Amino acid sequence: MKIVLQRCSQAKVTVEGKVAGAIDKGFVLLVGITHDDTEKEAEWLADKIVNLRIFEDGDGKMNRSLKDVEGEILSVSQFTLYADCNKGRRPSFVDAASPDKANPLYEHFNELLRSRGVKVETGVFGAMMEVDLVNDGPVTLVLERTREPIEK
Repeated sequence: MKIVLQRCSQAKVTVEGKVAGAIDKGFVLLVGITHDDTEKEAEWLADKIVNLRIFEDGDGKMNRSLKDVEGEILSVSQFTLYADCNKGRRPSFVDAASPDKANPLYEHFNELLRSRGVKVETGVFGAMMEVDLVNDGPVTLVLERTREPIEK
């Protein structure tokens, strides 16, 4: 799984002119899923995301987590994170999981976030979406969990 995390002061996703999900302070997550991703990767990423200390404390240091600031998450499925642009001028998406594999894992990931006490709003899986956000900082991180992470 690959996730682009953007810290935001507000965000919303619109589908066919209607707001599908909206949050205040928190994270926008663009969530990509590849063929061999499992619930184990989803669980590791959910734990990492809700506990990342990337909100400022009283001294202006990134020392507070999403849970600490009672932040929210806007989770948006994003198969294009697995685009391969090495050949030609049109991206290949063969590394992205098929919808029948990706959607259940994406839904499970969102439930894992909710089970950790975080409000989670979403877009509509597979739909054309417009994501509108105010990036706070800006702070943008790329998180990826493979089956054999390097532990330090």
